[in-house]
Parts: sequence; C-alpha cells; structure tokens
Amino acid sequence: MWTRRTLLATATAASLAPLGRARAAAMPGVTATSIKIGNTNPHSGPASSYGAIANAEVAFFKMVNDQGGIGGRMIDFITLDDAYSPPKTVEQTRKLVEQEGVAFLFNSLGTPTQTAVRAYLNSRKVPQLFISTGADKWADPEHFPWTMGWQPSYRTEATIYAKYIQHEKPSGRIGVLYQNDDFGKDYLLGLKDGFGAAYDRMVIKEVSYETTDPTIDSQVVTLQSSGADVLVTAATPKWAAQTIRKAAELNWKPLHFMSNVSVSVGSVLKPAGLENAAGLITGAYLKDATDKRWDNDPGMQQWRQFMAKYMPGADLTDGNHVFGYGVSVTLMQVLKQCGDDLSRANIMKQAASLDNEEVPTLLPGIRVSTSATNFHPIRAMQLQRWTGSTWDLFGDVITA
Repeated sequence: MWTRRTLLATATAASLAPLGRARAAAMPGVTATSIKIGNTNPHSGPASSYGAIANAEVAFFKMVNDQGGIGGRMIDFITLDDAYSPPKTVEQTRKLVEQEGVAFLFNSLGTPTQTAVRAYLNSRKVPQLFISTGADKWADPEHFPWTMGWQPSYRTEATIYAKYIQHEKPSGRIGVLYQNDDFGKDYLLGLKDGFGAAYDRMVIKEVSYETTDPTIDSQVVTLQSSGADVLVTAATPKWAAQTIRKAAELNWKPLHFMSNVSVSVGSVLKPAGLENAAGLITGAYLKDATDKRWDNDPGMQQWRQFMAKYMPGADLTDGNHVFGYGVSVTLMQVLKQCGDDLSRANIMKQAASLDNEEVPTLLPGIRVSTSATNFHPIRAMQLQRWTGSTWDLFGDVITA
C-alpha cells in the first residue's frame, strides 16, 4: 500500500553538513541545507478525495526547491497515509516525530484524527500547524499553544448560514445532517449560536451519520419525511455527494447549505451530478477555478501556471488543489519570517505573527492575520450558490 511521499532535492554529502550540535538540538528537523516537514492525510479510505491536498503540497514544495528552497534550505516534505482513522493517525504522527525527526507537522487533515494527536504534539512542543480542518477548537492558544488551524471555523460558517436563513426564510423548517464527531457537531453549535432561542423552533430534525456508514440514504429519507424545507449538511465529500444525489432521486428540493469543505466541483459535485446540486449554497473563502470571473485574475493565473508545470494532467476543477496551494503559500510566509531561526518555538511565534497577509487563491477582501491570542488565521467568508455549472458569489464578505 502507498503510505509515504517524500520530497527532497538532491545534494552532495558535503552540502549536507550538519549544524553545530547545540544548534541542531535547538532546531530538530533542520540542517544547514534542509528542513523536514511532516503531514498525515487520508490518501486511502473514506475521505481519500482529500489526498489531492497533500499531492498539491508535494508539488508546491518541489517548485520551492526548484527555485532554491526557503532561505537556502531544501524542503523535505513527508506525507503519510492515515486513512482518516485516528489510531492510524497516532501511529503515523509518532513515526514522523520520533523516527523521521520532523521539525513540525503541517496541514495534517481531519477533525477526529487531529484531535487524537493534539495532546501528544503539544506535550512534546511540536507545532501542529495550519491543520486542514475548520474545527473551532484549534484556536485555543491558552491550552494548546502548539496547535493552529488555517481555514475559517465551521462554527462561524454555520452561524453565517443561520443568519442568512433567518433573513431569507424566517419560517423555514430546518433539517440538519451532520457527521457524528467534532467536525459535524461544530455546525450544530454554530446554528445554535446563530438562531439563539429560536433554534428549537426552527430546527425540526437532527440526523447524524458515522464515517463507517456505507451510505446515508436512510438519513436523507428521514430528513425529507420530517417536512424540512431547509437542509444544512455538515458532511465530508463522500457523504456530501451521496446527500445531493439522494435528495435529487427523491425529488426533494430544500434550500440546501453544504459545508465548505465538501463543495469541490471535481470531487463532490461531479460525482453527485452537477445539475443535482443546482441551488446549493456554501460559504467561500477561496477562489473557484471553474468561475470565469477569475480567468484573468493574477492570483489564479499564478496557480494555473503552477498546476501546468508541477501537476500536469491533474483535475483543475478540484478545489482541493486550490486549497493546498493557498495554505502552502501561507507556510512560506511563516518560514520567511523565521529567518535562520527555525526552532519550533520561533516557527510557532511567527505563525502567530501574520499581519494581513495576501494569498493569491483567497477571495478579494479576505486575508490572513494572527496574533498570540488569535489562532483563527482566516475569519471571513462570502456566500456562493451553485448555478448548475459554476459557483456564483453573492452578498458581501462577512467577517466574524
């Protein structure tokens, strides 16, 4: 089974001379000419479509190495398969830290999987940086100072949906389908934040699913039977596509909101049927490669040039590639700010010192900012609706 992808530009033995002992001890995973970065991702299993993110990051770091690395150091990026299974994530994370000796973990994916290793990484003071999940709990510098997310909080996203529903469909009868873990439950909390005391009146049915469920057809039937005319789906891609497809089979057409992590045209909407998703609403913070408005956008032209050279033949409609590029650009800014001090403490300090940074794949008006007390790098979104062929942005950028 494919379990590892590693990237390091070749170098002569002389050029790989180690740092001095004291300095090397202070900067694990770092030599005079390289920095080793670890990642876990579901390259197999029920969430394997997210493997495209790590593939984009492998390609991105190859590009960086081809351009001379970062501060003269080549990036040795190791991504291991955890199949979206928390026990496997623990095993692979320990391997990266204790055997591979990585400097830090970058953009490892999954709310349940990253929850399983958060305490371990914090106890060893290893940065768990820019996790690929929007769980609200990653922004807790008081208790977990070595953990930081990147994308907007799921809880904030759900609050935005609630506010929109209250304004546009105040008498709506709402059904909620959610993954039965911290990822899905964040959406319930966000809806409760948004609806307040009206939650019990407006939300008439909550139905969950497990990541071990082969299908969620029965859950969708249950929600339709409840009389709901608004559906909020907090699902990962496999089950998101199933939900859209099953609702279409039932000829059920609720006002449908979908988690922003499961709206990739290539990995979700195409499998579900593009026409079946018409009218779907989600919160956006990244530019969508299928949207013609970005054809001449400098940031997306930069991304397309990268894709053409380093991921030829890859699906340009898969938003995971846009995500992987954007989060990698943010990491490069952190490493530039670190200068020659690539100690774990300084990496975390610089990650918490991002000042209104532009990222070429983020929507206009959305930037990356952090501080010692703000571990939510991106706190703004804009709603968008699927037309059947492309995403159509509407309304203003909303900042939480």
